[in-house]
Amino acid sequence: MLSLLCRVALVMSLTAVASAQAAPAPASPKGSLVIIGGALRADNAAVWERIVKLAGGEGARIAVFASASASPEKAAKFNMGQLDHYGADAFFIPVAVKLAGTDYLAAADDPKLAAQVRSAGGAYFAGGDQGRITRALIRPDGSNSLVLEALWDMYRKGGVIAGSSAGAAIMSSTMFDEPKTVLSTLKQGVAEGQEISPGLGFIGNDVFIDQHLLVRGRFARMLPAMLKKGYKLGLGIDENTAMVVGPTREVEVIGYKGALLIDLGSASTEPGAFNLSNAKVSYLDSGDRFNIATGAFTPSADKVDGKLDPARPYYREPLFNADILGNTTVVDLMGKLIDSDQPEAIGLTLGSPRSVQPDLGFEFRFSRDRDSVGYLSAASETYSVYHVRLDIRPIQIRLPLYQYKQDIGRVAQNGRD
Repeated sequence: MLSLLCRVALVMSLTAVASAQAAPAPASPKGSLVIIGGALRADNAAVWERIVKLAGGEGARIAVFASASASPEKAAKFNMGQLDHYGADAFFIPVAVKLAGTDYLAAADDPKLAAQVRSAGGAYFAGGDQGRITRALIRPDGSNSLVLEALWDMYRKGGVIAGSSAGAAIMSSTMFDEPKTVLSTLKQGVAEGQEISPGLGFIGNDVFIDQHLLVRGRFARMLPAMLKKGYKLGLGIDENTAMVVGPTREVEVIGYKGALLIDLGSASTEPGAFNLSNAKVSYLDSGDRFNIATGAFTPSADKVDGKLDPARPYYREPLFNADILGNTTVVDLMGKLIDSDQPEAIGLTLGSPRSVQPDLGFEFRFSRDRDSVGYLSAASETYSVYHVRLDIRPIQIRLPLYQYKQDIGRVAQNGRD
């Protein structure tokens, strides 16, 4: 009898294993993502119209989530008005931590709200605090609420999920939650549950997302987070600009500015103060495309015939900037490097003498290699720059960092006396 029971158990076990092996992998979502870097202007028709088009076109039903906002009703009204202006039929999903007079946990598990989301053509997440979005949509035990499951269902079936600022941060499986300044993040790193926390992961587990990127120099804070969580690929989008990610994982940049792609596939780091070797950085301008699956870049139509010839550089002087975290500084420096006779460009970042670790700064060294390529638009004279090497080294800042010239003269005079 025992032998028979053992044989039955073995057969059941092998059957279970065979079934698990034969089970098809979850289908990739058929929908699209519109990941907006924040500060989306009302007149940015390229982005608003694309959201409506991907949701089904004129009259498309789009669920508006103002979960991140401190004033959800006000934020929802504004964004619904914008979407309706561009042809949608938008409606409010009242699931928000800050929505007065409501129980957000109960609302997130309301079958009627979930059904509305599931039947919509798209969803739009307004900006604010991304931690409020995950708090509203993920149950305290870590499981998905009914509304979040409905969002996934809608996305898998072909709907669009769009989000600006906080709504962009939630797109990756890890997001910044309560980060320090960019320089402090480089100096002190990131900790789970503090600077970073789980996002909703619509773009998948292999890509890290950040927003407000170029205007705030945030590309540098992506690096410690990516290393901490093992990401090889990071996409950072600037303000009033969007990355449209289709079902084939083709990324198209639309809107005002562009996006920075960080590739850590061949990068390395050493113990001690933050450092990084052999990272690859690319700048995708508006209209450019990048395929996450294949790694292929495609410049915009106005740049296709504008590939730069390294033998005919425009810039012919050393390239240096003392504030690499400044507004669009990194893109300006990369553009000059790719159209220069110089092999490298150097940027520095250092803090106030009263900041944490005031004697610690960082050198960002950008260099061209055989894979580096640039394109220049004949229409707008803007650059697209692909495959530039980035190495980061900690540097010692001598304090005081500077002296007033009259003080130097006074010291010299005293020496002569």
